[in-house]
Amino acid sequence: MTKKTWLTGMASLVIVSGVLAGCSGNGNTVNTNTDPGGSPSASTPAANGEKVKLKMWGGVPPESGPQAVIDAWNKENPNIQVEYVRYVNDDEGNLKLDTAMMTGQDVDLFVNYTISHTAKRVESGLALDLSGFADYNIEEKMGTDSASWKIGGKFYGVPTTKSPFFVALNKDALDAAGLEVPKDWTWNELREYATKLKSGDGYGFIQHTEPYVDPIDSVLSQEGYTKADGTSNLDHPLVKTWLETLNGMMTADKSTPPLGEQLTSKMPVEQEFLSGNVPMLNIGAWLLRSSNNFTDFPRDFKIAFAPVPRLTENAADYTTRGGLGDYISINAKSKNQAAAWEFLKWYADGGMAPMASGGRLPASKDADQATALDNLLGDKADTYDLDSLMYVMFDNEVPTYVRSLPQEVMDMRAQEYEKYFLGTQSADATIAKMMERHNEYLKQNK
Repeated sequence: MTKKTWLTGMASLVIVSGVLAGCSGNGNTVNTNTDPGGSPSASTPAANGEKVKLKMWGGVPPESGPQAVIDAWNKENPNIQVEYVRYVNDDEGNLKLDTAMMTGQDVDLFVNYTISHTAKRVESGLALDLSGFADYNIEEKMGTDSASWKIGGKFYGVPTTKSPFFVALNKDALDAAGLEVPKDWTWNELREYATKLKSGDGYGFIQHTEPYVDPIDSVLSQEGYTKADGTSNLDHPLVKTWLETLNGMMTADKSTPPLGEQLTSKMPVEQEFLSGNVPMLNIGAWLLRSSNNFTDFPRDFKIAFAPVPRLTENAADYTTRGGLGDYISINAKSKNQAAAWEFLKWYADGGMAPMASGGRLPASKDADQATALDNLLGDKADTYDLDSLMYVMFDNEVPTYVRSLPQEVMDMRAQEYEKYFLGTQSADATIAKMMERHNEYLKQNK
């Protein structure tokens, strides 16, 4: 599905949501199991002897943790049974989820993976305002990073996982090249590593296209996407640094795949890393879902971990993508909101431990992290460099950000920088076009 098709579809859905909202109120208050004052009832349908069936939609394959979580809950809670429905976390999959909710299909809980998608669902009246539930303090449980998931000062979901991003490294290849596992480095240093590690016509570094832009978001999330006068800050000097650094790796160094090759070949980047073809991979903790799977991804090397590098030379100014993720919302149109809330609290406070096998560590202070770590590593602990794993997962104290740009701005920005990486537009022209389009967006959305 193209971006244009997807955006057209979303526009249609927004119209549909407006019609639905007009028929059913604002869609953002608890509509069942409430007391006469409209607050969530302390009792669930199960407490009243009724049997409830919930459907939870998420993007993780069921065999990578979700089914084990659901089975554990269902065994202990015969009156509230949960079914897991997998959707693929891409444009088409997110559209499928939104359509299901807007057309009244059974969705009681759903996992959001970006703030931009969450914000659209809140605007469409699909995500329940959780402030009506007074028996669970999200910020106290999840820590101060949880505040980045607030929309309009409210929680419309619970951020349930720690979401570290990192560079996975083939430790055997590093050792052979005499290179250390970095704990603090820049993109220029990663570029040097990639050149030293590439072999023949192979590449030294690889990544999905989605985190391409993380380096500039690490800067602008702190310094602002707009300037003091309200205009776009996409001409920040480090934006050009990022463009030219990554492009230099693609063209001059030939140490990372050109964007055109990556798009046309639909390059399976995780497989390229786990097969030993490429020794460095920029990714998040979900890598462990595949790296623990020796049936589909057999490997004979140890994996080490390094923080995502920074653009700036000043480490004190650095922030990295991460924080909390897997933001689980309750459908504002669900007839079983109280039961969904009971499940969500249990899930967040440790019921989700089996999800660690796919790299998803629970964020709640009340979760058993030792159990989660056991699930994370399984019987493959000796195939990882544990010191570096513990560092990026638990000990790296670099501040984190959660990408919060509106989806329209992210799409616009990507359309322009892709032209640069495809060789059809200069860096200066790319920055000028991003500025022009972002400023137009800002004018239209004052």
